Amino acid sequence: MMKKYRTLIIDDEPMAREILENHLSKIDAIDVIASCSSATKGFSVLSAEEVDLILLDINMPEVTGLMFAKAVQGSATKIIFTTAHREYAVEGFELQAVDYLLKPISLDRLMTALQKLYSIKDATNVSPMDSQEFTFFRSDRKMIKVNFNDILYIESLGDYNKIHCEKEVLITRETLTIAQEKLPASKFLKTHRSFIVSIPKIDSYTNEHINIQRKCIPISRGYRDAVLEQLNGIR
Repeated sequence: MMKKYRTLIIDDEPMAREILENHLSKIDAIDVIASCSSATKGFSVLSAEEVDLILLDINMPEVTGLMFAKAVQGSATKIIFTTAHREYAVEGFELQAVDYLLKPISLDRLMTALQKLYSIKDATNVSPMDSQEFTFFRSDRKMIKVNFNDILYIESLGDYNKIHCEKEVLITRETLTIAQEKLPASKFLKTHRSFIVSIPKIDSYTNEHINIQRKCIPISRGYRDAVLEQLNGIR
């Protein structure tokens, strides 16, 4: 069963909380246990519940997000700051925040932040992305669900990506780096600055190329050692 991250939202703006709640409802690995309008209420939840992740606004009355983060620093609970103010970024990262998101927060940007969380947690736990079977890509002005098992490879063509799937090709304008952060490292491999391949879809490979359904995908010199080490290690 997929591990769910018990998540607390703290923000004094109702609209900001609603946007986060809506985004997080689309992510299976996240379970929002409470949404609070103040840090004081957040402390009450934290004292009564097990919390894995806090999405925390900074500029709040009475107790600020930075004050709250300092109070819980050293615990296992991770923090992602959500704010309209760039100037607190350095202090936020000094408090070992997972990420620092500027409002308005898109689903794409939130997903990237959560991927960082999964990577950190993966040091001691199985990453949810290894259990989760899909992700979302922005295409044609909407977020489209794509099953990992349907992806053959992803190709970067300058300012957009082509996601080659079993039955279709999706066009998305996010970078290849962002696309890679949405994919489980155990199933996908970057072979070139312009290509990510699905490891289970590989039909054959050499030191220079990977073949997937008659498509010959290059392995560039800069990625060759890491690619071959991973592929040659598969038993």
